[in-house]
Amino acid sequence: MNFVTAIETALVLLALVVAFSLRPWRLMAGGRLLTPILGTLVLLPWLWALPTLHTMPLQLRWSGACLVLLMLGWPLAVLVLIAAALLAWVLAAALVPGPALALHDVIALVFWQGLLPATFGLALGALLRRLFGAHLFIYLLGRAFLGTVVCVFAAGALQNQAGPASPLFDSSLPLIAHWLFAWGDGIITGMLTTIFVAFKPHWLATWSDNLYLHTK
Repeated sequence: MNFVTAIETALVLLALVVAFSLRPWRLMAGGRLLTPILGTLVLLPWLWALPTLHTMPLQLRWSGACLVLLMLGWPLAVLVLIAAALLAWVLAAALVPGPALALHDVIALVFWQGLLPATFGLALGALLRRLFGAHLFIYLLGRAFLGTVVCVFAAGALQNQAGPASPLFDSSLPLIAHWLFAWGDGIITGMLTTIFVAFKPHWLATWSDNLYLHTK
């Protein structure tokens, strides 16, 4: 185990301990977040396994972590993102001939694609609320759209510099590629969050009508 992998493993375990200490399963009372959890566990493993499932010269990368953060909140998102990485591991092992991915590749996947951008999103959301207060357009544009772009790009750029070579990551990708991938994440996250705010606000653990619409 090299130094970077050791740091990744330690941070993933730390996030897991902190998430469990906050007892995120309380948010699932009454089945409120069951649909977004199941949707994440069905779709995200396929998206994360894409680099092993296709043979295109340019790996298709998708994080989705900021959307999961907005839907589930950070503690529950940590557990779901780890589960999604394990499912991506299973998919890659079942569908791709040859040796299975190593465990350190899965740890790198959940850290760089999941936990790091989600944690950046949590910090950015707290900063935006402190600077601008709780407003609808700050939530949609600041957190869901532009915030996702910034967080996913920052995580990808850091991974490109620090992360070891892996079947799941192309360390030769230029920064402009990470920037373009981040915009794809931001557009989809912003669009889906806007739809959820309008029609399914109970699917967003980080949303409150009273807080953002000032209904009281």
